[in-house]
Amino acid sequence: MSTHAFSSFFAVLAVACWAGTVLLVALALARRHHAGAADVYEDVSRVALWIAALVAAVTMAGSLYYSEVAHFVPCKLCWYQRIAAYPLVILLLVAAIRGDRRVWHYVVPLAVVGAGFSVYHSQLQAFPGQGSSFCTVTEPCTIRYVWEWKFISLPLMALSAFVIIITLVLVARSGAEHEDAPR
Repeated sequence: MSTHAFSSFFAVLAVACWAGTVLLVALALARRHHAGAADVYEDVSRVALWIAALVAAVTMAGSLYYSEVAHFVPCKLCWYQRIAAYPLVILLLVAAIRGDRRVWHYVVPLAVVGAGFSVYHSQLQAFPGQGSSFCTVTEPCTIRYVWEWKFISLPLMALSAFVIIITLVLVARSGAEHEDAPR
């Protein structure tokens, strides 16, 4: 498969992450008034950690593909996003195996930091003339190695993953609170 084909695939996954986030937020709001939405939300909350672990693993695999197979040179901002993303694979897998829905205490801060770097990196690529102390001549932060559909870049893909992971662990958390509530 070509790098362009992989980029298109990962762009579809990024859009799916945003769609999933919107759907989960809508379900969270609707569950208070609609029993059907509450049932679906509870079903999702039971598997949310597994889905989050899968998203984290695909994110890590994608970043490794781009640097090791496609030979894209990661800049400092890319590395900071990876530093936030890679541990999520292990944290979320262990949490999913153990059924530890309270892992959000560890995952959310790490994912928020990663998302912050992704937001900064995305806007830096959108407005490259501003410069950044993170950028160097050999590892520029402003090069768009991926630019699918004229808006999806590597940092936006990372942001998509961080946002859906945050959403999923919060869904898992709310499911745990519901299970702990007296009946």
